Amino acid sequence: MLCKYRKYYNMKNKTVISLIHALIFITVLCLFSASFCSSQNPAFEQRRTNYIDTALSNFTPDAITLQAYRGVPVDTATLHSMVSDLQTHEVSDFDIVKLIRVLFFTNGAYDTLIIPPLIQVPFWLRKNDSLNCYWSENHMIMWMSSDWLLHQRYGKAIDSTLDKRLRHYLRLKIRYGFYEFFSSVYAPYCLSGLLNLVDFSQDIEIKTLATQAAQRLLKDLLMLTNDKGVFYPAAGRNYFGKYATPYGQNHSNLIYLLTGFGQAPSSASHAGGFLASSTLPVDDVINSWTPYLDTLYHIGHSIDSGFIINRSMYSVDRIIFQWSAGEYFHPSVAVESATLLRDSNLWNHVDFAPLHMLSSFPIPSILSLTEQFPSISTSSVICGQDVAIFKHKSITLSSIQDFWKGRLGYQQMPCVANIGTTAVLTASGIVESDWNNRSESGNNQHLPYVKQKKNVALLMYRPEPKPAFLNYNNPEVALRWMDNEFNEVINDSLWVIGRQDQNYIGVRKSCNGTINGIRACNLPNGQSWVFIVGDSAMYGGFTNFRNIIGNSHFEERWYYDSLASQSVYYAKIVIDTITIEYAWGVDSINTTGIHHNEKENQGLVIFPNPTTTDATLNLTSFLNQPATITMTNILGQEVYKETISNVSVVEKRISLKDQNNGIYIIRIENNRQRFSGKIIRNE
Repeated sequence: MLCKYRKYYNMKNKTVISLIHALIFITVLCLFSASFCSSQNPAFEQRRTNYIDTALSNFTPDAITLQAYRGVPVDTATLHSMVSDLQTHEVSDFDIVKLIRVLFFTNGAYDTLIIPPLIQVPFWLRKNDSLNCYWSENHMIMWMSSDWLLHQRYGKAIDSTLDKRLRHYLRLKIRYGFYEFFSSVYAPYCLSGLLNLVDFSQDIEIKTLATQAAQRLLKDLLMLTNDKGVFYPAAGRNYFGKYATPYGQNHSNLIYLLTGFGQAPSSASHAGGFLASSTLPVDDVINSWTPYLDTLYHIGHSIDSGFIINRSMYSVDRIIFQWSAGEYFHPSVAVESATLLRDSNLWNHVDFAPLHMLSSFPIPSILSLTEQFPSISTSSVICGQDVAIFKHKSITLSSIQDFWKGRLGYQQMPCVANIGTTAVLTASGIVESDWNNRSESGNNQHLPYVKQKKNVALLMYRPEPKPAFLNYNNPEVALRWMDNEFNEVINDSLWVIGRQDQNYIGVRKSCNGTINGIRACNLPNGQSWVFIVGDSAMYGGFTNFRNIIGNSHFEERWYYDSLASQSVYYAKIVIDTITIEYAWGVDSINTTGIHHNEKENQGLVIFPNPTTTDATLNLTSFLNQPATITMTNILGQEVYKETISNVSVVEKRISLKDQNNGIYIIRIENNRQRFSGKIIRNE
């Protein structure tokens, strides 16, 4: 619906304006006068008013933007604290976007306090930076939008690439969506950066692009929100804590403002304060919510397409955009990444310090490392995914299809069910009795293969070998299932079945065991889980839902495919007319008794790894047999060889003290078997 400024356009005017020009004119007026055009939805406007009133009555630091918006004095203690922390706070951009809002809403009242320290902060990557993050897309837009608006209003000097990369970022998100898709952690902060541009940019193109990007972000949020206002999605990046409570979180404020679902917030959140004070048109966003959905949602683009999409960017900006898609040390970008880290002296940065050991390696050897260990170097990439989504009023089931199976996870949530107000999901790695204690940097030590049809998902776990020195070889898979959040829980063989009101879920576990009090399985060679969700409208009573599960058929087996020379792990579920199956072939598996020509890191133990001088090999598999030991560098050059006529000792020590830092391949073989392993020398 056109905004009220339509009346100022007079078709009887002697100067006849074309319909196209009229629509452009009206759009521009709406953008600049969005306080009148942001919504024609009275319910939203009432929620917005109530939200601001409540936030100002129950003040928290996130309400400072609403104080500025309402024209009341801002809390000086909060303001001084934000300003004083700008140079030392690891996520100072979270506060900077709020300070931008205070500056623009208060017409200079706080300029002398805010501007001097603010302009001292670096807004884009500089050499020797050890604190600020510019490569996660939420941080990117907060830094770029703040820099742009300070330049626009106060004449702050900006670097020569800001204009281009800001417009590129906005167009990228409009066309391909957000890499950290469905993230209740990161999406709200992306929104905050975008809304500052929506509300304050004088550049009409940037304002328009930011508007479209913000609307897409919010529509994605509502896509997986159920009719209780709960958002528990499969996600490109997220924290387990976001699945612990249904309300009272940053993203929950946004959902309530847009839909009125769930609990009314008792105070402001960071993003809630931005949306409540924004001119963003939200009618289309509100109308996008639907109680029913069964779709495969493609988001992002391929890695190869990303190189083309970003090819015109300045070299440093291009690498940062690749990093924002999770392409940190993927083999295709490893050389660029290592070069930027070296040239900008970022190895001591808080984000890269855990990898500091790599800084002493020649850059070509880092490329080789990423190629040798794809199980950890590739799976941080989060662009170009297919997300299966099923929603039926209060229930949702979502999953990322065939997503880096067997490899290390980096905050990814591959499959999540939402039953009313409770989340059910699985995760691999060390089992913690408190789910919030799980690592935020590597939430899954091995990601599952997932395939979903409608309201049923098959999850198969089969970890790929990872370097022993990283300690990422825990095969356990745990189930987040809180009995106290259900009205009824039934344990039936390997199935656990729950009811919350008239919403149902069944999970077929891979075993009946527990670890640290949590339903979990330690089956290193492969395990499969099944999820099915439903409600009374789909299945009638809970008893009927249980009967359908009872009539299901599950099959699981290992076999050897001689044609493909692969050991295959196979699983199949048939339930309620839905059949899902998958055959997962890999080169070797311990439990089948099949021996192939070479087994990497099986039968060969090397320690310590990394090493500075010597390494010890465990030769148990070769006792009383002949064996040849060879070691080659990353160029394939042989640097050590020894033939033993009859192995009589369990351990064999070899020296690397005369070798350069880098990766070496060690092989032990005879005419019956052959094993290989990698070792890193780093002094």
